[in-house]
Amino acid sequence: MTITRILGGAAAAVIMATAALAETPVLRASVLKFGTVNWELDTITHHGLDAEQGFDLEVQGVAGSSAAQIAFQGGETDVIVSDWLWVARQRAAGRDYVFIPYSKAVGGVMVAKDSPAQSLADLKGTKIGIAGGPLDKSWLILRAYAEKTHGMDLAGETEQVFGAPPLIFKSALSGEVGAAINFWHFMAKMEASGMRTLIDVAEAATDLGLDPETPLLGYVITGEMLREQPDLVNGLAAASRAAKDMLASDDAEWDRLRARMNAKTDAEFEALKAGFRAGIPAPGPVDEAAAARMLALMADLGGEALIGEATELPQGTFLQSGS
Repeated sequence: MTITRILGGAAAAVIMATAALAETPVLRASVLKFGTVNWELDTITHHGLDAEQGFDLEVQGVAGSSAAQIAFQGGETDVIVSDWLWVARQRAAGRDYVFIPYSKAVGGVMVAKDSPAQSLADLKGTKIGIAGGPLDKSWLILRAYAEKTHGMDLAGETEQVFGAPPLIFKSALSGEVGAAINFWHFMAKMEASGMRTLIDVAEAATDLGLDPETPLLGYVITGEMLREQPDLVNGLAAASRAAKDMLASDDAEWDRLRARMNAKTDAEFEALKAGFRAGIPAPGPVDEAAAARMLALMADLGGEALIGEATELPQGTFLQSGS
């Protein structure tokens, strides 16, 4: 005798729906509370792109990247956002982590609109505000570029002030520093406030023989999840791509997101939207040869303090098509 005959069609349907819901895997994501990745994650959950891929995305905001990494390493969350160089370092140390591309957006150097500086060489003797620390990847790339292009020791010939992105943002606008290196979304706000780009990291990277199309930021999951729940991992990648496609073309979606973008003016809003769109990586596999060149440069510039034992690109760092 079937459950439908015992309980009646309506009651059976409720039980079956509840059972199906209980079987839907939950993917826990821990990301910075005010990070730009939230715009994509909001798009996924609002439009049910996770449900279309057979999972339920739960997003938890954390105060900093270190908190997210600790939660991830302790098994308290399933996915975080980090750069693939961190993933390569962890893999080289024996931790089975995998990177799913999210964004290729990078920062650059901003100066006041009326600054006389036209190149990095003109910053000699200038105080530079830098988001992050001495091993910030953008700072390292710009140092290598200054050495190659201008024969300049950027670290030795300028004064550096390291700090959190919002602090560097405010210091740049107030004129406390003569130039600022910041993340792309703060650069967008700085540009909207009247500053101009002296050079962006993508331009410097290209001059150094790197590929600016290499996505730097991405979702990080465990290799165990990839092996045991490949549909869940590929579902995350597919939901992410669907959200990107929507954000790349649908202005109305950005209007819906505006309240959480912390854009104080229309100019900031448009700059943030344009910056996010410019950072969307192309679909398809990551060029591992290009990534290996970037890793080699980071190893040369930052050494073990930056990339640990990852002197070569560890196999399996990236989730590639067909993984």
